[in-house]
Amino acid sequence: MHATQTIFWICLSVAFYAYVGYPIVLCVMVLIKRTIRTEGASAAANYEPEVTLLIAAYNEKDYVEEKMRNTQELDYLPDKLKVIWITDGSTDGTPDLLKRYPKVIVLHQDTRAGKIGAINRGMRHVSTPITVFCDANAQLEKYSIRRMVGLFANPKVGCVSGEKRILLDDMEAAAASGEGIYWRYESTLKRWDSELNSVVGAAGELFAIRTDLFEEVEPDTLLDDFMISMRIAQRGYKVKYNHRAYAVERASSNITEELKRKIRISAGGIQCVVRLAPLLNIFKYGLLSFQYVSHRVLRWTLAPLCLLLVLFLNFAISIKDGFALSSVYTWFFAVQVVFYLLVVFGFLLRNRKLRARWIFIPFFFYIMNYSVFRGFIRYIKGSQSINWDRVERA
Repeated sequence: MHATQTIFWICLSVAFYAYVGYPIVLCVMVLIKRTIRTEGASAAANYEPEVTLLIAAYNEKDYVEEKMRNTQELDYLPDKLKVIWITDGSTDGTPDLLKRYPKVIVLHQDTRAGKIGAINRGMRHVSTPITVFCDANAQLEKYSIRRMVGLFANPKVGCVSGEKRILLDDMEAAAASGEGIYWRYESTLKRWDSELNSVVGAAGELFAIRTDLFEEVEPDTLLDDFMISMRIAQRGYKVKYNHRAYAVERASSNITEELKRKIRISAGGIQCVVRLAPLLNIFKYGLLSFQYVSHRVLRWTLAPLCLLLVLFLNFAISIKDGFALSSVYTWFFAVQVVFYLLVVFGFLLRNRKLRARWIFIPFFFYIMNYSVFRGFIRYIKGSQSINWDRVERA
């Protein structure tokens, strides 16, 4: 086997493992664990500590009334649920709208320091044992807080992640279709990760922590939810996942908005890999390191590069073989050509509303990996702002 072929198979193996192999391995490990231990983490129905719902918002006046109505409908003891909004830098009247709700604590300053700056400031005002973080535009399932908080009855649990669900119409555009399919895939992995050991990063739309485990995160942090939850996991606590506690939000209004969001996440992912470098030590962190590398690090670093190399190396090998029909490389290259034609097809139909959502899977997969390259460049250049640009929702 020539060096080119060896590199090809190594790259293909890495890419396959990152997106398909790890889910298979994870599923097998979970099934094995179930045969050994039948009991799982369950929420304690009678565990009802005081909770603070922390909402960092920037110019979210369009969502205030809907969010507060949703908050008031949550099934949790009213005298044990405190609500804090941090509206730093908002100029659209968000703080003024919140004055209608006298029980809500509103923290506002004219200076905008990004979402993590708002969270760090808000946490200094939290006195309850449990803090729940959620987005202003996310609607929480009625029993979500109760279902998350119940898991903290186990002293080993330091963080609980809820599930993110994308609200889709019967027919939706490419951005919504692809994002919805991706989050169903991601949610399945999180359920298995949690069952095996620990979730590798909470979803910022909805997650909860033990307040005394919170550590102020660096003010230039891009992925606050990931860093907060993984720092807790790094200290030996479990990060669990409850799919029955979920937040619903609309998908990005178009693929341009979704790409903007994913590039930021990718830049933040590279930042997290650098700052959480100790978690790569499998001899110290064991199973958590295995999950972290398999589920996150590969996707944010090697896997996209390997996909690109697989395409070009496959082309080079096929040329050398004269595109012989008897060569496995020729057939695999043909499969890749079809895949990328579907990517182009998805791009051309990106704003069309189709019932056959699977058509957009190759396009969305390509966007995910393309955003990693863009995010890496932004991270290296230091050009990614800590301030979130509002994503237009469908």
